[in-house]
Amino acid sequence: MSISPSKEAILKKIRKALTESTPLPFVQSEGAQSFFQPSQKELEVQFAESFTQLQGKFAFCLNSAELAQQLEQLFTTRNWNNIFCSEPSLREMLAKAGVSIAYTNDLANCDASITGCAQLVARTGSIVLSSAAQSGRTASVYAPIHICIAFTHQLVYDLRDALQHLRANPMPSFVSFASGPSRTADIEKTLVTGVHGPKEVYCFLVDQP
Repeated sequence: MSISPSKEAILKKIRKALTESTPLPFVQSEGAQSFFQPSQKELEVQFAESFTQLQGKFAFCLNSAELAQQLEQLFTTRNWNNIFCSEPSLREMLAKAGVSIAYTNDLANCDASITGCAQLVARTGSIVLSSAAQSGRTASVYAPIHICIAFTHQLVYDLRDALQHLRANPMPSFVSFASGPSRTADIEKTLVTGVHGPKEVYCFLVDQP
C-alpha cells in the first residue's frame, strides 16, 4: 500500500523527534526543583498547623518522659485499655519511658493502635508510613484510633523530600501518606470521618532521636 507524500512527511518528523532529544520547555515543572517555596516557619510549627487543619490531633513532647506522661493522660481520659502495637522498638521505648500499657493482639477490637512512621511532611501535614518502618500495613488503617509517635529528625518539608529519603535505601514494598483521619463527602456532600479508616489520628512529636 502506497503512502501519500503528506503522510510520509509526518512520519519523517516523528522519526526525527524520537531520535533527537528535545530540551524541556519548563524545567521546573518536571521535578527538577520543588514547586513550593521553602517554609519560612520551623518544620515543627508548619507540620502542626497543616496537621491540625486536617483534623489531626497534635502534641509536642520535649522528651520520652513527657511523651509517657501525655500518653498516660490520654489513655486515662479516654478510658482506653486495649492498645495494639506490633512494633517491638516502640514497645521497648515506651516501657523504658515508664508507660504502662495493656497491649492486645486483637487489632479489630482494640481501642487504639500505636505506630511509628518513616517521615512527617510539614507542608501537607502528612504521616509517611512504609513497610520498612512499620511492622505491619494494617495497624494505621483498621484501628478506630491511630496514634503515631514520631521524632523531630523525621520531619521533611515536602513530599519530594520524603520520597528522596525513601529512595536512599531499597524502596519499601508499601508506602502510604496519611493526612489526618479518614473522611469522605461522597454522600450528599456531607463530610463524614472514619468511613475508610480511623476516626481520629494523633501525632506525638518527640524532640529527641
